[in-house]
Amino acid sequence: MTHTVVDHEVVIVGAGFSGIGTAIALRKAGFDDFVMIDEADGVGGTWHWNTYPGIAVDIPSFSYQYSFEQRRSWSRVYAPGRELKAYAEYCVRKYGLRPRIRFGTTIARADFDDALHLWRVRTTDGDALTCRYLIGATGVLTRPKLPDIPGAERFRGTMMHTARWDHGIDLRGKRVGIIGTGASAIQIIPEIAPEVSELVVFQRTPIWCLPRPDAPMPPVARALMRLPGGQFLTRWLSQAFVELTFPLSAHYYKVLPVVKLGERTGLAHLRDQVHDPVVREQLTPKYALGCKRPSFSNDYLKTFNRENVTLETDPITEITANGLRTADRHHRVDVLIMATGFKVMESGNMPTFDVHGSGGVRLEDWWDTHRLQAYEGVSVPGFPNFFTIIGPYGYNGASYFTLIEMQTTHILRLLRNARRRAATRIEVTPEANDRYFQEMLSRRGTQVFWQDSCALANSYYFDKNGDVPLRAMSTPEAAWRAAHFDLKDYRFASLDEHRATRHPTARTATA
Repeated sequence: MTHTVVDHEVVIVGAGFSGIGTAIALRKAGFDDFVMIDEADGVGGTWHWNTYPGIAVDIPSFSYQYSFEQRRSWSRVYAPGRELKAYAEYCVRKYGLRPRIRFGTTIARADFDDALHLWRVRTTDGDALTCRYLIGATGVLTRPKLPDIPGAERFRGTMMHTARWDHGIDLRGKRVGIIGTGASAIQIIPEIAPEVSELVVFQRTPIWCLPRPDAPMPPVARALMRLPGGQFLTRWLSQAFVELTFPLSAHYYKVLPVVKLGERTGLAHLRDQVHDPVVREQLTPKYALGCKRPSFSNDYLKTFNRENVTLETDPITEITANGLRTADRHHRVDVLIMATGFKVMESGNMPTFDVHGSGGVRLEDWWDTHRLQAYEGVSVPGFPNFFTIIGPYGYNGASYFTLIEMQTTHILRLLRNARRRAATRIEVTPEANDRYFQEMLSRRGTQVFWQDSCALANSYYFDKNGDVPLRAMSTPEAAWRAAHFDLKDYRFASLDEHRATRHPTARTATA
């Protein structure tokens, strides 16, 4: 007789903050049989891969951390990237996760076994393992996106993407071109402009840039966090700021006047920082604040006052052996930096591996047919025992840490319930998924994304179907739903005990 064994109860794909937060939540809830798998050689996800000059969080540090593991030693209100990387390593050490992580391992494919209620996971190295539950925690800022510009293969200088920064390249005295003016570029440009001989910034769409309330962490804030209730107060104020500047302003655009106030602030910041009226006009967004994610910087805009910095707004026609060509000009560069972001709502990124659910249905094919959707951003019908931390209609614009804790609350309610019932299969019902999807669509009327001007934003929020798969609700509502969704929205089923046996190492056994 041949029977398949379960190597682990849970496999978590990703060892960034989504994976770390999921693993900590599992341990606290008594689910100790899990493994984390990551293709990197260290933890931190985005904060492991992204090490470019000037990298820092874009929301206050008080919010960019787990609520249960708040740090008092951030050096700035907006912490630099190296401190986030160190925070990830600290959490892994404190919660004893290091022995549970397999580094340098890339998941290629996962297939659900309908007969045995388990996932068969395969790596690019040909290894295989099985698990009862599979959790995608790979995040969305994972796969760098390169622009489709003719001639890239002919470039003889140095070319790199911001997410794979080459610290062996000395930019001093170099002619540098940077493609893109998104969140990464806004941090890099002020850092490298003083040391390069020339910097050409190729802009397709200007970004809303607001002043950033950043500074070295004030002594009064450090003292406050040491007082009873002080840590709670600083985090509450930070969370309120984050909630006001994105979730509320984006999802309740027609109800709250926050966006108009933000636009006035952004335009005033632009007038104060940029001297040349022509350049100022080129840097002025023509779309509503919130159509794409805005950025906060006190240094980006004024960098364009420098004599060695050029803003190029004409489209790039080709990359040549020694530069970039637009319709009217050729810019010679020694180093070309791609600040072109990530494949956020595109195929191959969410998740980063091939998922085949019940009956062999491929997840990307299901989404192509039904549009991007997932019940509460966690589950998709037809894909039992598979959960995502950042799925379609899961993220509402708050801190990723807030999202991670909400989604793990949802997942753990399911796992606990399955354990009580001795169930081995958990699947969201099509009816519940359809209800949630229609609810999200019905809330579009109050969101900023559906203003006519958003067509000019070139925003990664929009998928290929023209949808914006963000969770259209406030953070308090999303948190309440994670803890109170109706368990009847899922079907639970059990196998006979003899049909699946856990074994610590073997994949199959023959008797």
